[in-house]
Amino acid sequence: MMEQSLKPHQAKRGQKTTLIGILVNLVLLLVKGTAGWLGNSYALIADAIESGTDIITSTFVWLGLRVAARKPDQNHPYGHGKAEPLAAILVSVALLGAAILIAVESIQNIQAPHEVPAPFTLVVLAGVVLVKEVLFRRIAQVGAETDSNAIKADAWHHRSDAITSLTAFVGISIALIGGPGYESADDWAALLASGFIVFNAYHIFRPSFGELMDESPAGDWKAELEAIALTIPQVKRVEKCLVRKTGFEYFVDLHLEVPGELSVWQGHDIAHAVKEAIMEQKPAIYDILIHIEPARAF
Repeated sequence: MMEQSLKPHQAKRGQKTTLIGILVNLVLLLVKGTAGWLGNSYALIADAIESGTDIITSTFVWLGLRVAARKPDQNHPYGHGKAEPLAAILVSVALLGAAILIAVESIQNIQAPHEVPAPFTLVVLAGVVLVKEVLFRRIAQVGAETDSNAIKADAWHHRSDAITSLTAFVGISIALIGGPGYESADDWAALLASGFIVFNAYHIFRPSFGELMDESPAGDWKAELEAIALTIPQVKRVEKCLVRKTGFEYFVDLHLEVPGELSVWQGHDIAHAVKEAIMEQKPAIYDILIHIEPARAF
């Protein structure tokens, strides 16, 4: 058995990327909060709230990756990989909470007249959208390369922040162009942004929950593994192929049918040959449990 349930370089890379996101969000929180307060823009303040939740959830992700990287122990023989999708679920819950808070405050501000936001808030928002989109693309790339739901969730949280900022930019622009009577456009923009955030929360939650429930991973895993197994002599049929994802890696259960007259030693050697062939072509697989049974007579 390998020593770790999470590849060290993947864990370190994910943690480093997450820490960068936390530092960027800390700066943006201060900038957006100050600009929103001075510029009389609740949409920008809502955006600052979103950055605050980004910091909290990115911390969850960072902690989740650290836990997932721990070696298997007596109480966790399969490793700690489930901490990674659990962190992603916490991100989705935090996003939902932020969306509800923003929606409630937006409705209250729509009902209460206020001044038009200051023009300089548009410059701040344009910069935020650019920074957040760059951050999203960078973290999403790391998430795709490491196949980590937690890192992907963190990336989408940054994308939701960019969307919030973009809608705020549109809302403030409408308020400034329209003048008196359009003051609430800023608040309607924040309300619209809350809807996008809810959508992103579900987008993050669904695959992570599936992973915790040992849902079969997306893709043609079964067909690919069966094709590799059948290249080994004496393997007549793959009777069962089960795949589940834990953190960055995968666990596989295979039931192979071989000629019934083979010895136990021969069956053992076939199982090892199949395991080696699969793990050579599928390095993301952590372990394979193979059951040998006699081939059915036709």
